[in-house]
Amino acid sequence: MTLKKDKQKVLGEIFDNERIEGFLQYPAPEGVSRDFHLLEKAYRGMREENFATFLTFFKQAGYDLNAKGPNDQTFLQTIKSHRIADDYVTSLEQAGAH
Repeated sequence: MTLKKDKQKVLGEIFDNERIEGFLQYPAPEGVSRDFHLLEKAYRGMREENFATFLTFFKQAGYDLNAKGPNDQTFLQTIKSHRIADDYVTSLEQAGAH
């Protein structure tokens, strides 16, 4: 990983509920479902246990776990083939994604 001189790698970062809920605030790029984009941001930026908590907040906010992305697949369908996504897939399925 290459870091800019003014950036330091952060290990063991704390994700409290406020920080996790903050992931619901990201705007989506034009032409991308906001719901899909939020799932992707959380997946890329959180450990699985934080992602599972995020899914609770995501559903409470009324977002759609089965929103389709640019490839016309749900987020669950998109990550099922990822090598290290098993725990995330399980969390999505337990939350009701298909």
